[in-house]
Amino acid sequence: MKHRKIVVLDGYAANPGDISWDPLRELAEVVIYERSRPEEVAKRIAGAEIILTNKVFIDRYLIENTPTLRYVGVLATGYNVVDLEAANEQGIVVTNIPAYSTEAVAQFVFALLLEICHNVGHHSQAVHDGRWEKSEDFVFWDYPLIALSGKTLGIIGYGRIGQATAKIAQAMGMKVAVYTRSAVKEGGVTVLSLDQLLEASDVISLHCPLNDQTREIINRETIRKMKDGVIIINTGRGALINEQDLTDALKSGKVYAAGVDVVSEEPIKGANPPLEAPNCFITPHIAWATYASRVRLMDIAVANVKGFLTGAIRNRVTS
Repeated sequence: MKHRKIVVLDGYAANPGDISWDPLRELAEVVIYERSRPEEVAKRIAGAEIILTNKVFIDRYLIENTPTLRYVGVLATGYNVVDLEAANEQGIVVTNIPAYSTEAVAQFVFALLLEICHNVGHHSQAVHDGRWEKSEDFVFWDYPLIALSGKTLGIIGYGRIGQATAKIAQAMGMKVAVYTRSAVKEGGVTVLSLDQLLEASDVISLHCPLNDQTREIINRETIRKMKDGVIIINTGRGALINEQDLTDALKSGKVYAAGVDVVSEEPIKGANPPLEAPNCFITPHIAWATYASRVRLMDIAVANVKGFLTGAIRNRVTS
């Protein structure tokens, strides 16, 4: 099988060098690029039967003009970086990597939420700056400290990550309401309409896929239906939120705080409205990126390629 050629177009994000590529090299000749600009892709995949991509878009032109191409492995769960219609027309197998970072992302939801509730980083810096030392009391704080127990977490989208997030919330004494089109089997979770969830929730966490129905599901009108002082968390996709509307709501105080690990255009641009918003915590799309998650991603990616080569295809996506 060594005569086969595998091209990795943007390996750095998933594997910046702390995980071995050797299991993939055992399957074929492998060429790894840390990053690829759009204008470089056609030349780099020429002659490849297999390509792996995380965020490099594989469009119809590339698919139709790479006659050797038989397989595209997406190094992520979302596979909107591949023109699936063109791939299906050409008989090209496309796979993704589901459920590799479920626990990590659910954990990160609460990293954002607990930072909002306690401002741990700020108060630690205040101590290092000598403010506690100068305090007349044994304690000081200069942001409200928020207890989560008894509050309602509204989860929009109830797949694996939404379910994992719900379990953590329940362990912390929160009530959980969900808006989902899927059946909910777990006890202790209240299924509501979207409007009901918006009205009932103290915290709203987004876990739905990005599509025509969910794009900017958080906007001026849906925010208007929320409780005053609501907290919004987004570890899903940036475009689930109208960022200007969120910024306006943060400035007015309608939304108390937001924690977002994703934005509409990544890397973030200086004109992105939430950069100017008060009490908005923005992290650079790292919820998924624990070492354990990335090892799992790499293991599944290799297994997907091996399945393609042996005819036992795994994790294929067709629509």
